[in-house]
Amino acid sequence: MTPDETRPRPDALLEAITETTQQDGRGSLLVFLGAAPGVGKTWAMLAEGHRLKNAGIDVVCGFVETHGRAETAGQIGDLEVVPRMRVDYRGVSVEEMDTDAILARRPHTCLVDELAHTNVPGSPREKRWQDVEVLRDAGINVISTLNVQHLESLNDVVEAITGIQVRETVPDAILDAPTRVQLIDLHPDVLRERLREGKIYSPALAQQALERYFRAGNLTALRELALRRTAEGVETALERYMAVHDIAGPWAATETVLACFDGRSLSSQVLRHAWRLAHGLDASFIALHVLRQPLETLPLEERWRIERNTQLAEDLGAETVLVVAPDIVGAVLAQARERNVTHLVVGHSTRSRWQELRGRSLVTALIHAARGYDILVVADRAQERG
Repeated sequence: MTPDETRPRPDALLEAITETTQQDGRGSLLVFLGAAPGVGKTWAMLAEGHRLKNAGIDVVCGFVETHGRAETAGQIGDLEVVPRMRVDYRGVSVEEMDTDAILARRPHTCLVDELAHTNVPGSPREKRWQDVEVLRDAGINVISTLNVQHLESLNDVVEAITGIQVRETVPDAILDAPTRVQLIDLHPDVLRERLREGKIYSPALAQQALERYFRAGNLTALRELALRRTAEGVETALERYMAVHDIAGPWAATETVLACFDGRSLSSQVLRHAWRLAHGLDASFIALHVLRQPLETLPLEERWRIERNTQLAEDLGAETVLVVAPDIVGAVLAQARERNVTHLVVGHSTRSRWQELRGRSLVTALIHAARGYDILVVADRAQERG
């Protein structure tokens, strides 16, 4: 039998992974991923809902965002729609997905648009992806949609490409196996034409979008990010399938990435760079912060900044470690030796206390002391622009 014959087909692979998830009692998640608004993610989600309904599966629409597009609204057709709940916020009644009503209805599969959506204050949970996790915990399968710019690990990359900071993000762990990710791809020229025709935004907004976010270069770069993220998901799924079924393969040596962070804004770039490195190497990911004094003794503002970056590290799937030590470099190297770290990721900024250590920067001190480690230094782009 040839290697090609023993390798599972992609569709069979994804089906096997989904079956494993359902046997575990937790609902599965299928995400239609796109490079930008308007590529057809909601349409694909609804089409999949109709396919399942025609196959006898109990499907409901938990939340479908039509954006006022008649063709999208028409695609809902005879799919059952769970009524939305209303949340009063600053004198305005806002519609949100009624997760409790879906739990009471207990369908086999629920369609939930816009995974990165932020719920209005006063809702049971802050983020829609958290609502989705509640549904999955109850054994309900979920089909959702997401644009690549909302992935937490790519937040800074997308801002560098488009010049626009995306504030609504989804932890990358949501898309890790056994989640199924299906790319909805549309050529940038076709997408821009749809925009001109008013099929994505109103004419008043379309021209502005064409000149900013929907520039051809932006769309090409975002499309490449979406393609890469989908390919990485398939590779991860294949490795998981091989491990579950005891299929021999060329397994890479274990590597570990350690990111040094603090309360500065640069740390978000450091953590995202480290995540991308760890993800590309299939390595363990550790985020380390070394303090010279206990966290609770720090000023409230500094404490808040450290806790914010710690939360970001956790959202990216890192194991977070907090160490109190007078010698920062010594503490970093001690953790690196203890955890068998292969790669160190640090930030470079002349305004950082990390860089003022016995007359040398942290980077210089690490290079002199850290023999046998690959060190990645992340530049402070905000400082360079200033």
